[in-house]
Formats: sequence, structure tokens, C-alpha cells
Amino acid sequence: MTYFTNKLSTRLDQLLANDKQTLLCGGLKGIEKESLRIGKDGFIAQTPHPTALGSALTHPTITTDYSEALIELITPPFADIKDSLGYLQNVHQFVYEHLDNEILLGASMPCGINGDESIPIAKYGTSNIGRMKHVYRHGLWHRYGRTMQAIAGIHFNYSVPEALWPVLHQQENSPLSLEQFRAEAYFGLIRNFQKLGWLILYLFGASPAICKNFFKSRPELMAQFEEFDGGTLYHPYATSLRMSDIGYKSKNQANLKIDYNSLTGYVDSLSQAIGTPYPDYEDIGVCVDGQYRQLNSNILQIENEFYSTIRPKQIINSGEKPTLALKKRGVRYIEMRSLDLDIFNPIGIDEAKARFIEALLLTCLLKDSPAITDADHQINNANQLAVANFGRKPRLQLDQGNQKLALKDWASEILESMQTVCDILDNDEANKPYSSALAAQQVLIQNPDLTASARILESMAETHQPFSRFALNKSGEHAKTFSQTKLNAVDTQTFNEMAAQSHAKQKEMESKTQMPFDDYLTDYFSQK
Repeated sequence: MTYFTNKLSTRLDQLLANDKQTLLCGGLKGIEKESLRIGKDGFIAQTPHPTALGSALTHPTITTDYSEALIELITPPFADIKDSLGYLQNVHQFVYEHLDNEILLGASMPCGINGDESIPIAKYGTSNIGRMKHVYRHGLWHRYGRTMQAIAGIHFNYSVPEALWPVLHQQENSPLSLEQFRAEAYFGLIRNFQKLGWLILYLFGASPAICKNFFKSRPELMAQFEEFDGGTLYHPYATSLRMSDIGYKSKNQANLKIDYNSLTGYVDSLSQAIGTPYPDYEDIGVCVDGQYRQLNSNILQIENEFYSTIRPKQIINSGEKPTLALKKRGVRYIEMRSLDLDIFNPIGIDEAKARFIEALLLTCLLKDSPAITDADHQINNANQLAVANFGRKPRLQLDQGNQKLALKDWASEILESMQTVCDILDNDEANKPYSSALAAQQVLIQNPDLTASARILESMAETHQPFSRFALNKSGEHAKTFSQTKLNAVDTQTFNEMAAQSHAKQKEMESKTQMPFDDYLTDYFSQK
């Protein structure tokens, strides 16, 4: 018997038996979308984060990620994914109206790089919090190089409907407190997703090719790829090179053993990595000639440095360590991080994709999720790398631990197991949006040539374009789409007010007396 079968889980069986299945509907969905600002010449923008967009430090919706040029757009969480996507559309419109002669790169893999120094590190002002964010990014530069940090993606945030938790807690007669039960269930979701997260790369991966200049600072990595043309490297069957070893699956962290079997284990293992010195990073130095090169010389500077496909999250208070927030208040939502930008969509994601992801995450919640071992971690990582690099290869087989199974068969099995959840989420809507989204992905499983990764390579070949030109042209089309419309007056005023309030908030923070930065870091890392 394979890992996912079409047999309903006990958890879902009980919901159906008690006529409580509609409690699965209405979980909150939020989206975080990164995009590089680039000039019309295709090179990464060297200009500061536009003032009209607000303060990157304090704005709740428009900020920056690693680079001053890497804009991150964040939606509030909504129960209806249409509202999430509508908000993302509006904030894109607002941003585009303040970009002058720049556009947003629609691809995950960066183009227009002229070495690491061409990627400006994000700045957040003179407050201790702002300095800490900037120094952390300096540390990433010294540890991994800037180029890897310029990769863009989409994070899908999801919280299970609150009304569902007490029902699950009661029907399973759990001896745990409700908060402990919730955390345990979220970690079960996470473990299941880690087993089958490769499916996201196959279906939605959109980074099968890379500009050669991506490797200018690491030329030794080029040998593992084939040459598409004079400016482009690729794997013929790749889906998401962003999620391969040259992207966010960094070998620097390959030996980290983060525990996903419990909240306590997760917090303790992550905290241990943050508190354990690492010789290579000690060689870099922390504060050299009065200038900080990194926050510390430990395996991880802070929690965010750990690159994972999915994270448990809790809303943090200002200056609070994320692990401490989890330890104090449990898991609030999960952040799924393995989604490439859809270069064929102006905002990088569409409704069908979002609905499929919600249904998949709920399926992961409802399935049994045994504890995973180090061997399981290795198998999960190997499957992900195989799909990232060769996911569309005919007859590709993946490892289920006790057997090998064809990707196509395993993927079909997962989708079949999702059907009941999709039926419930459709909630009597005539157009059955979740079931339709599921059916659309089944088509991609049967025909890999219809996936985004295959379509990108096909378009590049047909038009004789290197990846950089293809990405720039598509990005230009998106910019033209936004130039043809204007944001309505109400939303424009709202975003203008948010920008002004964010500048005022940063100014207020910086006007206060700051303790010495050394002391600030000591206090931050000593939080218990």
C-alpha cells in the first residue's frame, strides 16, 4: 500500500459522520510575493526602495526582502482567496504607479546580475531593529553570496478555521490542551507536506532555466547544467531550479536536523542551531574594525536563515524571537514557501492554483502523520531535488521509503485523496471551484508538456530567446497590463495613508534613544 490512498482518514470520517465537514471551509489565506525591481535594460535596479511606497521597515504590506531591489508584497489573511488575490492585484497596481522607468521581474530566477556587488542589500534605517535586519542580510552575503538571495518566490500562508479545532479536539478525545492539540495537528500537516511537497514543484515549478550570469560568483556550479544557448543554462526536464541545490536547498544547511515531530522539538532544535558556533562563520568574524559582518558566527544567525519548504508560524511582537513566540503562544498558521512565481500571470499566482494548495494543505491535516526519522528527512529531500531537477522526465520514480513509485502514479494517488476535501470546500457552489482546480492539475500530471516549466522552455525554443530575454519580455507585458488601468481613488488613498503612516512610525522609532547595538543584540538573543 502506498503512502496516500483514497481511503478517507479517521479524522475526516468522523467529521462527515457528525455532519461537521463544512467547518473545513473558510480558513484564512494570505500571500507574500517577492519581485525584483529591474530597469528597462533588464538589470537589477540600483535605486532605493521608492519613498512613495512607504517605509520598508514598518509598512505592513509593501516591504523588501533581501535586497533593496527585492520588493515583497504581503496581503492580509482572508477567508475567501478571491479577496487575497484582489488585494494582491491592487497593491501591484499601486506599486506600478510609483516605479517610474522600472518594472517588476516576473520570474523567480534573477536576471540582469553583474556579480554579487550589483545586488544592493536592503536598508532599514538607524533604529536597532532596522540595523539588525540590515546586518542579518550582510551575514547572508558573507555566508552564501548575494546572488542566491535575489531569487524570488511566493509564500502561501494558511490557518485552519478556528471553529474546527475544538471539534477535532473533542472527537479525538485528546488529553492535550486545545493549544497543544492545535500545535500537534499543525506539525502533522507539516510532516505530511514534507513527504509530498515535490508535487508543488512538478505542478507549479516555473524555473527550469537560469541565466549564466547567475553563476558569476560561483562558476564551478555551471558544470552540472546543459547549455540552452549562449546565455542560458538548464535541465531539459527541470521544474523548479529555484528549489534545487543552487537555489534554496542550500548544502550549507544539509546537516541540520530540525525536529518536526513536536513543537518543543522544533523550537529546541532550531534554537540549538542558532546557539551553536560554526567554524567557517567564525572565520568571517562578527564585528570587524567596528563594522558588523553578521549577527553572530553560529550555524544560523536567526530563525529565518533556515530555508525550509514549510514553516510553523506565530504572529510575533516587536523585537520578539519567532521561536519564543511559538513556545509562548503555539502555532497560529503555516507558511508554505516552495511556490515559484508564475511568469505567465501578472501577479504571479492565480485562483485555481491557490485553491488547489488550500485543499492539499487541508488533506495533509486530515491524514495520519507518523513521526519522521532522519532517514525520512533524507528521502523527502531527495524526492524534492529529483523533481526540481528532473520532474518531467518520463517514468521518473520517487522513493516512498519501502518502495519506488512512478511520479505520475503517486501524484494521481494524491489528487484522488483530495477529492472529498475539494467537494466539501466547494460548499454547494455551482461552478465547483476547488474540484475544477483539482481537475486542472490532473491534466498536468497526464501531460507534463502543459506545465509552466515545459511551456517556458518551449516558448524560449520557438522564439529563439535566452531566458533573460524571455523573462524581460514577459515582465514588460505585465507592466503594460498595469499601465492600462488605474487604481480606484479609495484604494489609492488607503495605500497613500499606509505609506505616510509607515514613514511616521519609522521616524518615531528612530527619534527614541537607542541602546548600544551590542547590548540590543545581547538582549535579543537572551530572550527566554
